Amino acid sequence: MKGLSMWHLGMALLLGGCSLIPDYQTPQLPVSPQYPQGPAYAAAEPAATAAMDWQQVFRDRGLQQLIGEALLNNRDLRVAALNVQAFQAQYRIQRADLFPAVSATGAGKRQRVPASVTGADDAVISSAYSATLGISAYELDFFGRVRSLSEQAMLNYLATEQARRSAELSLVANVANAYLTWRADQELLELTRQTLAADEQSLRLTTRTSQAGKVSALDRIQAQTSVDSTRASLARYTRQVAQDLNALTLLVGAPVAESIPGQPLANDLLAQVPAGLPSNLLQRRPDIVQAEYQLQAANANIGAARAAFFPSVSLTANAGSSSLELSGLFKGGSGGWTFQPQISLPIFNAGSLRASLDYAKLQKDISVAQYEKSIQVAFQEVADGLAARQTYRDQLSAQRAFVQASQDYYAMAEHRYRIGVDSHLVFLDAQRSLFSARQTLITDRLAQLIAEVNLYTALGGAWEVAPGLAGNQ
Repeated sequence: MKGLSMWHLGMALLLGGCSLIPDYQTPQLPVSPQYPQGPAYAAAEPAATAAMDWQQVFRDRGLQQLIGEALLNNRDLRVAALNVQAFQAQYRIQRADLFPAVSATGAGKRQRVPASVTGADDAVISSAYSATLGISAYELDFFGRVRSLSEQAMLNYLATEQARRSAELSLVANVANAYLTWRADQELLELTRQTLAADEQSLRLTTRTSQAGKVSALDRIQAQTSVDSTRASLARYTRQVAQDLNALTLLVGAPVAESIPGQPLANDLLAQVPAGLPSNLLQRRPDIVQAEYQLQAANANIGAARAAFFPSVSLTANAGSSSLELSGLFKGGSGGWTFQPQISLPIFNAGSLRASLDYAKLQKDISVAQYEKSIQVAFQEVADGLAARQTYRDQLSAQRAFVQASQDYYAMAEHRYRIGVDSHLVFLDAQRSLFSARQTLITDRLAQLIAEVNLYTALGGAWEVAPGLAGNQ
C-alpha cells in the first residue's frame, strides 16, 4: 500500500506538477466609494440597471451611421484587432510547451568508401535506413515554470483584447466629438452668413443716409468695419468646417458626404448618464481591466522566476526500426528504442536567478502602481464629467437668457437708430453683442455635448449596476 501511494504521488507530480505563482488579490480601490457631491454636481438619482451601448447613447442618425462606418474602416482599430490576434498566437505557441511534441522521422543513407580507405581491393558501398517516432527535450513541468509562462501569455492576450475594446471606445468618442464639432462649426458658419447679410444691409442703408447728409462719414466707416470683421469670421468658419470634415473622414476611414443628415445641436442628441453611480463601476472600464490583466501577468511571471531555482527535468524518447536494407526496415528484430531523461540543477549563476526573481517582483509592484493610477485617473475623469454636466446646464440656461436679452437690445437699438434717437455706435454695439452671444451659445452647447461624450467614455461606455453593487448607493 505504501509503494502504491508513493506511485500515485509520483504520477500526480508528473502529470499535475505544482505552481509557484503567488496568490493573487485585486488591490483595494485607491479612490472614494462615491463620486464628489456639491454645488457643481447634480443630485443623486436612482442608478441605471441596464447597460447602454453607443447606438442608444447617440441619437443622431447621421452620427450613428458614421460610427458604424468607423468601426469597420478605421485603420487604428484594425491594427488593435490584429494585435489581439498576434498575442493570441503567442499564447498558443507558449501553451504548446505544456505538451510533448511528437515527431516522426525517416532517414536513408548510402555511402561509398574508396578502397584506399578500407584497405580492400574494391570500394565498399554501405546502406542504412531508419524510421522513428518520439519526443525530444520535453520538459516535465514539476514546478510549474512552463505553466506560469503559459498563464502569463494568456493574460497578456486578454489584456490586448481589452486594449482593443479601449481603442474601440475611444474611436466612438472621437468620431462623436469630431462630428459634433463639425456640426457646431456649420451652425457658426450659417450664423456668420446671416450676420454678414444683416451687416451689409446696414452698410447700404448707412451709405445712402450718409450721402443724403443725415449721418456722418464716421457712421459709414463703422458700418464698413462691422462688415469686414464679419467677413473675416466667415472665412475662418469656412476653413474650420472644411478641416472638421477632413478630420472626420480620417477617423471614419472612408469618404464622408457633406450632405449627411443631422440634427441641430439644440436637439436632444445624447442620452443622459444618471448620477449616483458607485465608483467601483470603474473596474469594468477596458483600460482598467487591461491594467489588471497586466498585473496578473506580472504575478504569473513571478511563478516562472521562482521555478527557475529548482531542477529542470526533460525527457527525450523514441522508438523505431532500422535496417541495412530498405526491404528489411520493418521486419522482425529491426526495432529499437531510446529513453534519455535529463536533469539540470542550477548551482552557480552569479546571482542572475535571484536578480530575475527580484525583477519579476518589481515588475509586479510597478503594475500595481499603474493599476491604481489608472483607477485614480478614471475617477477624476468621471468626477470632472459629472461636474461639467451640471455646470454646463446652468451655463446654457444663463446664456440662452443672455441671447434673448441681446436680441431685445438689438431690436430696440435698431429702432432707435432708425428714428434718430440713438447714434449708429449704439446700434453697432447691439449688433456685435447679439452676434457674440449667439456664437457663445453654440460653442457652450458644443462643450456640453463633448463633456457628455467624455463622461460616457470615462464610464467605460456603459453604466450598468450589478446587483451586488446596489447596496452602495
